[in-house]
Amino acid sequence: HSRGAGTARHFLVALSIIIPSFNRLWSLPKAIDSCRGTACSHEIIVVDDGSSDGTSAWLAAQPDLIAIRTENWGKDWAVNTGFARARGQYVRFLDSDDWLEPGANDAQIAIARETGADIVLGDYRTFDDRTGASTDATLVANDDFIAQQLGEGEYSHYSAFLFRREFIRDIPHRPEFLAVDDRMFVLEAALRHPRLATYRGTVLVHRHHDRGRLQAPNTMQAEIPIVRAEHAIYTKVMAQLQERNELTERRKRALAGLLWPLAHRMARHDRSEEHTSEL
Repeated sequence: HSRGAGTARHFLVALSIIIPSFNRLWSLPKAIDSCRGTACSHEIIVVDDGSSDGTSAWLAAQPDLIAIRTENWGKDWAVNTGFARARGQYVRFLDSDDWLEPGANDAQIAIARETGADIVLGDYRTFDDRTGASTDATLVANDDFIAQQLGEGEYSHYSAFLFRREFIRDIPHRPEFLAVDDRMFVLEAALRHPRLATYRGTVLVHRHHDRGRLQAPNTMQAEIPIVRAEHAIYTKVMAQLQERNELTERRKRALAGLLWPLAHRMARHDRSEEHTSEL
């Protein structure tokens, strides 16, 4: 079911914020509240992917949201479902256990309007629930966005970015890449040579916790398919760059910096995988 879309259809929405969630009622309200102070025209689309913790009932009591219920097909399908409903000129993807810094949405939208950027970049920080420690992860300026996304310097978190909706309208979140689907998403966007702009401020707070997160599997066995998915991403991107004659020495070095440690991680899990791609 969905609610809240009716009135918003009558005006141009600057920003759509898409939040997939599954049994995260312990963190979802904070993620949503961090979006509510946005001054520009916006919509908050929450996709409850079959939660059993009361999320659906809680969402039903929130009149300012577009709430969508799906049948636990996973994060990627939830995000794609939310994106299909989005009407904003720009889109942000936000995990339900993270939150945004005050004023970040409006600051990035102002830059987007001024520059016409396809992607507006931004910084993030991590916050550890267990220790209370906070660490800044500042985006390093880089004149090769592809090389940066392949590991040349700090490349930030994709939830700290705004994406122009038309620019990414046919780039889905792909479930075959598991917990590293956001890596594939940003690399697909980078391969299209987007117009970039940067907000020099912290946008996102990326929470670390011990309540379960696909991005940080807690057993070696759980990590194996994610490592293989990550290897598949870089192999695929490398092949595309080579086909386009865009696999520069700089990008090869960036790829090597990723693939070498990745090969060692694969070898740790399976001796038969003790290799890396040729560059």
